[in-house]
Amino acid sequence: MNKTFNTLLSLSLLSAAIFSVSQQASAHGYVESPASRSYQCKLQLNTQCGSVQYEPQSVEGPKGFPESGPPDGHIASANKSTFFELDQQSPTRWNKLSLKTGANAFTWNLTARHSTTSWRYFITKQGWDASQPLSRASFDLTPFCQYNDGGAIPAAKVTHQCNIPADRSGSHVILAVWDVADTGNAFYQAIDVNLSN
Repeated sequence: MNKTFNTLLSLSLLSAAIFSVSQQASAHGYVESPASRSYQCKLQLNTQCGSVQYEPQSVEGPKGFPESGPPDGHIASANKSTFFELDQQSPTRWNKLSLKTGANAFTWNLTARHSTTSWRYFITKQGWDASQPLSRASFDLTPFCQYNDGGAIPAAKVTHQCNIPADRSGSHVILAVWDVADTGNAFYQAIDVNLSN
């Protein structure tokens, strides 16, 4: 009797652990509009992207940016070696979307939803060097837009209204960060834009 109980208890704990891991691994999403660097790889607007073209929703790495998270030089790939092509940086490497500063909508497509702490948007500084790998020195480290979800599970499509700073113009990278609540990870999406007022 005791042996049967222990076996059942072990199986229950194993099932719970597998379910927990599968839930953590299933959270995925990308910025659909304006189309992120990884999503434009899927759309073939960006080329020679490697495997991210098949899974733009999987650019996941340690959360905590900018204090921690992906290291400088691997911010766009979330330091995921299978996506290191996303870290290539030059003035002409990536297709840029034309946006105006001020009010803009950012829409995430979540292929698997997950309990969420926050959504944060960072932008490169005016005068940043587009020929150098993305680093913390490239960005204003205070988000220009942030939404806090307090652990709620979001809808499959999430749209945020954000004001892109008016003092930006020309080529910039917007870094969108989805911080999940109950894992140590976040999703990172680089968005290449050409800004005008």
